Amino acid sequence: MEYKELYETGKDRLEKAGVEEAPLDARLLLEYVCGTDRNTLLAHGDREISEEECRKYEECIARREKRVPLQHITGEQEFMGITFLVNENVLIPRQDTEILVEEVLKELHDGMSILDMCTGSGCILLSLLQYSNDCEGTGTDLSAKALEIAKENGRRLGKTPVFLESDLFEKVEGRYDVIVSNPPYIPTEVIPTLMPEVREYEPEGALDGKEDGLYFYREIVRQAGEYLNRGGRLFFEIGCGQAAQVSALLEEAGYKEIEVVKDFAGLDRVVSGIYLPCF
Repeated sequence: MEYKELYETGKDRLEKAGVEEAPLDARLLLEYVCGTDRNTLLAHGDREISEEECRKYEECIARREKRVPLQHITGEQEFMGITFLVNENVLIPRQDTEILVEEVLKELHDGMSILDMCTGSGCILLSLLQYSNDCEGTGTDLSAKALEIAKENGRRLGKTPVFLESDLFEKVEGRYDVIVSNPPYIPTEVIPTLMPEVREYEPEGALDGKEDGLYFYREIVRQAGEYLNRGGRLFFEIGCGQAAQVSALLEEAGYKEIEVVKDFAGLDRVVSGIYLPCF
């Protein structure tokens, strides 16, 4: 079978399965199986595909038809220009979260210390360490399996932050210049309405923000002052419609210069504030 013919077969199957980006996913899976790039489909569509490649592609398409996320099939996701390992134990890094990293980088100086709460794959913390100089980092997560992925991502990048299996601040010690978090923020009742790729295959613990989606913001804001240096900053990624509530939590806790930053779609995405306690 020729390369383009196999692609068309995969695309048609994914479209019938209701996969939203069927043409893109069919191409990316073919490139994953064959070790090719996007130019192959255009310039070498008549390339003959081996039986082994056909078999592997069939397996990948069959999994994607069942709405297994593309990234769980390939085992990777690009984030901030870095390829991260991912699996069913971590939230797949999203482009929107790059806004959070970029906002932290604007305030990050050489030698600063960073605490990443709910680190998951480690993509936020490791990106910050990759694009800064001599900073130190700690990442916490309740999931030991997630931390295995974070540690492996760190090894691949040559970064050695401390990763702690901790219920939020439970095992955290010391103070930090920056605390950053993309916590679970989806209200429990909303989770059954999510697309199958998220609802059925991503870890519920990384999604469920309890009854109103704000549980982890409350807990982190309540405790963060004990772990932030004076003048340190607390950064959150937030869900749609949560900016006012999270900003209010920061204001009530005494944070100053509270800012809300929008993502590329014009939606509120990041809330931050400076820790300036009154002594």
